[in-house]
Amino acid sequence: MNGRLPLPDSIHLQGKRGLVLGVANEHSIAWGCLRRLHAMGAEVVATCLNDKARQHVQPLTDALHVQLLNCDVMHDGELSDVVAHCVQTWGRLDFVVHSIAWAPLADLHGPVARSSRQGFSQAMDVSAHSFARIAGLCAPFMHNGGSLLAMSYLGADEAVAHYGMMGPVKAALEALVRYMSLELGPLGIRVHAISPGPVPTRAASGIEDFDELMASAIRKAPLGRLVTLDEIGALCAFLCSDASTGMTGQTIFVDGGCHAVS
Repeated sequence: MNGRLPLPDSIHLQGKRGLVLGVANEHSIAWGCLRRLHAMGAEVVATCLNDKARQHVQPLTDALHVQLLNCDVMHDGELSDVVAHCVQTWGRLDFVVHSIAWAPLADLHGPVARSSRQGFSQAMDVSAHSFARIAGLCAPFMHNGGSLLAMSYLGADEAVAHYGMMGPVKAALEALVRYMSLELGPLGIRVHAISPGPVPTRAASGIEDFDELMASAIRKAPLGRLVTLDEIGALCAFLCSDASTGMTGQTIFVDGGCHAVS
């Protein structure tokens, strides 16, 4: 696989098949990505955490006729079961969107220097290493190459007040992106991190003073506003399309320009 595909005349995802991990509700980044991928013609299987989350997600996926599976990456075997289902259904995968992050609140709200060993390990396992695991499971079935995408944040590159332990964890995730792009590039598999600005999701609500973080982003951003789920989804769809076949190993910001100004 040399990755030299004919470039499309327009960006579309007709014939693409893939997996979106981590839909929580209509405000989640994973939902914004899923919605845009589906609208551009992709066939998608989605996951949510558990039956409690399913109550919020099932009506959304049912409306799009998208199959929804439960997947808790902390439970051994659930990731591999999801991949096996996709392979049994389609025979291959063209993209994976990983939109999963978690840390114990006690560790997330405390100083990094006082984070517990267990809490830090759990955050790293769920938020970063699960991306490596899903890549290892899916790569053998990405017969035509494809895209692996994860969600990061500016706090991976610079210290952001109250982001705490998730900053080092997201930095590890971005390092995984670079190393996996090197390892999987010969297979035509591209790997990226998408780095949105602050978005009012359920997961983000666990960050202390998140309202102030959003207000600060609006003041700082050259565009003078927060980004939308549709804008994040549009970038995701582009990176899953054949229009992006010359790109890999990057952290790509969609944050109104916050990352570019001091």
